[in-house]
Amino acid sequence: MSATSSSGRAVRPVVTLFESFGSGAQEVGSRVADALGVMFHAQAFSSEELEAPAPDRADDSLLSRVYSAMGGSYAALEGPAVAMFQQDEHDMVLRNTRWVREAAEAGAVIVGHNGALILADRPGALHVLLDAPKQWRIARAARTSGIDPARAARRQSREDQIRADMSIRLYGWDPREPSRYDLVLNTGTLGLDACVEIVVHASRVKAAAA
Repeated sequence: MSATSSSGRAVRPVVTLFESFGSGAQEVGSRVADALGVMFHAQAFSSEELEAPAPDRADDSLLSRVYSAMGGSYAALEGPAVAMFQQDEHDMVLRNTRWVREAAEAGAVIVGHNGALILADRPGALHVLLDAPKQWRIARAARTSGIDPARAARRQSREDQIRADMSIRLYGWDPREPSRYDLVLNTGTLGLDACVEIVVHASRVKAAAA
């Protein structure tokens, strides 16, 4: 569903979401996409992928796990291997950036993927940060994922850091910085239904003003 901008041209809705772990971006994003009539794109890698054991290599860091999940490589490198690793990172950034821009052309709700940075200057695109009190997020993640609260708490601690670390390493920005967003919503106090309504309305308003 296209909105008509102030200049009279049709603007396909584009919303980017970034969440603190457990804030409900999957549910909010999919419902916003349905309301706006555009595609929903989930995060590049799931909680399960980040939690999976890293490949058999000397370095078992969180970045190693993420690079494995995303098809890249991460290890203690020396000599020529450093340049190869840097090329891997460069290629990963190019692929992701191209994909985000192509997805936006058709209209989209995009969770993660550094969308708020890549599409920062796109007219009409709405950028949203979802957050909530930590214990609320842990309890919700445990409930929706069917895991115990202790495991959800471990995921929260890891994911909140690693998702930020990836953006800082690959794109040089911190996605937790609220000034990057048009809206910062507390899903714990507002509830998911209200957040969906707010994001849908704000997207239409911003698209119309583009």
